[in-house]
Amino acid sequence: MTEPAGRRPRKRVNYGTGREALLEAAVRVVARGGLRRLTYRAVAEEAGVTHGLVVHHFGSRDALIEEAVAHAIRSSLSSSALEPGTGEAADFSVGLTDMVEAGPDLQAFQYELLLEARRRPELLAHLRSLYDEYFDATRRELTQMLPGPVGQGLSRMVFATLEGLVLHQLVFGEREVIDEALDELRSVLRLLAERRGDEA
Repeated sequence: MTEPAGRRPRKRVNYGTGREALLEAAVRVVARGGLRRLTYRAVAEEAGVTHGLVVHHFGSRDALIEEAVAHAIRSSLSSSALEPGTGEAADFSVGLTDMVEAGPDLQAFQYELLLEARRRPELLAHLRSLYDEYFDATRRELTQMLPGPVGQGLSRMVFATLEGLVLHQLVFGEREVIDEALDELRSVLRLLAERRGDEA
């Protein structure tokens, strides 16, 4: 039996990998069309599976959104080098521009959720969990890098810089400019570490 013209052939997705494939499809749907486009049917079509399989795995649209956010957290934190764990400024967020190039849909998904949350406050809880993970990872790395306590203000400022650079690269490209800006950020962090070390 052949598929109708214009339709993607359906893929067989086994139970173990199916959930992850559906979450990745959900991320792509939102990244390309906004949260309003996120339906079971759109995800099924993107993944090349049946509508019923999406319903089976998630049960509700809210559950699909929650799990897609959790998937975004795992994927972004594992690929961003936000927290290399070395405590060295030179290693901070190395690979950030590679992450954006390798997964622009994942980044766009997160920005789409941010914008949609202005209209739908019920999404704020999902975003809060996502951003708390980012804030905590940033603060942990800065704590290793800098002598003395790292306040919420400093960790948020550093993360906001990274987030702005990711958005800039996502929209405008200009990888070289972003890499240069990241080098400058690392220089500032090195100077701050030296200054704090001298004061200690």
